Amino acid sequence: MSNGIVAKRYAVALFKIAKEKHVLEMFEEELRLVQNVYVKNGELHSFLTQPNISKEQKKTFLANVFGSVSESILNTLYILIDNKRIDILPEIADEYVVLANEERNVADATVYSTRLLSEEEKLNIAEAFAKRTGKDAIRVKNVVDEDLLGGIKVRIGNRIYDGSLQGKLARIQRELMKNR
Repeated sequence: MSNGIVAKRYAVALFKIAKEKHVLEMFEEELRLVQNVYVKNGELHSFLTQPNISKEQKKTFLANVFGSVSESILNTLYILIDNKRIDILPEIADEYVVLANEERNVADATVYSTRLLSEEEKLNIAEAFAKRTGKDAIRVKNVVDEDLLGGIKVRIGNRIYDGSLQGKLARIQRELMKNR
């Protein structure tokens, strides 16, 4: 079974627990925290995937590092250790966020721009794209892309809205070539 399918199953289980306990936001924050630490710390990844370290040592270590997270998240980490699936932790977190966003009718957007956007600009973009996508809210993450000449690109899920200067020039070029 592929890692994506397995990750989705873990995410769905966590989502159901979070929904029952009314802690969607808290679980999302905790999963993002754990994911962030796991992805950015190569030594942690190496330690947790090391076959010559016992599962109990790994669990004790996780309890010390992530002792502040909820019992459900910590137990999920333990199960991942037991099943030798800790490597799919980032995918589980991503899948959980997708499920939580669907439940709240929210979307995450990555906005690529030539400079950091102000809070007001992010708010305007969020409002405009919430209407366009039919979502209640859009959470904007701004990424500076120095390759852009101007304008912005917005990625929501697997859709890209290209309002960049390069995108406009490419559309003009296609139109001119079509009219030849």
